Amino acid sequence: MSLDRLWAGWRLAYVEGGDRTAAEADGDGSLFERILTSGLSDEEAYVLSRGERCSALLNAYPYNNGHLMVLPNRAVAEIEDLDPDEYTELWQIVRDATVAIKTAYRPDGVNIGVNLGRGAGAGVPDHLHVHVLPRWGGDTNFMTSIAETRVLPESLGDTWAKLRAAWPDSSLG
Repeated sequence: MSLDRLWAGWRLAYVEGGDRTAAEADGDGSLFERILTSGLSDEEAYVLSRGERCSALLNAYPYNNGHLMVLPNRAVAEIEDLDPDEYTELWQIVRDATVAIKTAYRPDGVNIGVNLGRGAGAGVPDHLHVHVLPRWGGDTNFMTSIAETRVLPESLGDTWAKLRAAWPDSSLG
């Protein structure tokens, strides 16, 4: 029996904590505001949809393939601080994201969640964002259970292309 190897070389930048984009570097505005105004193309910045008030982008450090986030374009930490138009557009884009994930990945289910504040697990607590990600009955395996590691077989660029192609026309901006 030979040793099996699982390759996910594109994840090295995350493991080493380096190779941060200009949008991720310290600067004015929240991390997400810097990404949205970085001047990069949507493909380079992994922006899936831009609305007037809210946008959807890939999670740069996904739990699994297809993991994206929907967020207001301005930094708002709390859900009650969204104005009515932002609130409406946010949930419309969450719906579109769910449709795109179901079309592109055909998962067994979809997780949709918001972590408000660092105590609730928010990695970017100053900018509310809704996580939307596909799930499968068998997506927890020995790598996750024993090694506390996820292996993602698809690059972020491939994920962006797949979800963008499946995105409903109603909100593509």
